[in-house]
Amino acid sequence: MNQEHKELPIGIFDSGVGGLTVYRALHDRLPNERFIYLGDTARVPYGTKSLATVERYALENSQFLTSRGIKMLVVACNTASALALPKIREAIGIDVVGVIGPGGRRAVEVAGSKGRIAVAATEATVLSNAYADAIRRASPDAELIQAECPLFVPLAEEGWTSEPETFSIAEKYLAGIRAFGPDALVLGCTHYPILRDVIQQTVGANVKLIDSGEATAVEVAELLEAKNLASATEPSGKRRLCDDLDHFFVTDAAERFGRIAERFLGSTPSKLEAVEVFGYDKLSKQ
Repeated sequence: MNQEHKELPIGIFDSGVGGLTVYRALHDRLPNERFIYLGDTARVPYGTKSLATVERYALENSQFLTSRGIKMLVVACNTASALALPKIREAIGIDVVGVIGPGGRRAVEVAGSKGRIAVAATEATVLSNAYADAIRRASPDAELIQAECPLFVPLAEEGWTSEPETFSIAEKYLAGIRAFGPDALVLGCTHYPILRDVIQQTVGANVKLIDSGEATAVEVAELLEAKNLASATEPSGKRRLCDDLDHFFVTDAAERFGRIAERFLGSTPSKLEAVEVFGYDKLSKQ
């Protein structure tokens, strides 16, 4: 692999802002790497869309990012990871990593092959059984429970991380999981790490929380080394989140994205642009 290719950035896309937690995990684990992030904020949420629509959106996002020159793609959206990875891998000629497989495998590592594993996720992700399938592929003997927690997304985006209402909602959603007594709980939506403290206090200190973004970052690091793709260039000075080495794109509402990025990451992106990705593969050939 030539040096120039190694220095290309890693692409990340999500249906909106939740994937910023995946970006943070990747950034923290891979300080030598640069990132290009696309949030498809004009078409969020993906969870209510048909399979064909999710595949089309995911392909357009992937083609936009590959047109910018990336060496690897991380699909930070749980819905797209559940439904569109085969189509994405078929369409682009680089390695593609989703968030569900790494999260499921990490949960089995923590809980053990016959452990008790819980998944907290959005309604669409729970109904897809994507995490359940990933966990059972890693260990058919694991005991499993899932819970839908849809209001966690707006609570995270509003920054309601310690309000009494947030604890009350968490109690309602997670009471069944606490009664189940899991060894590990998968945070099956990229927004949920923002509410980590509330979730941990609700289910109990002995339950290990699995951040799918962190698990994905570990697997991306391993894949970069295995494929000889890791950047060897150390940045001058200490990297910070959202610095000018990373480029952020959204398909709508850039100002709101910047505000939520500040809430999630403590930083506003230095490079943030609004773009149109509909039919981008066609436009880029003109």
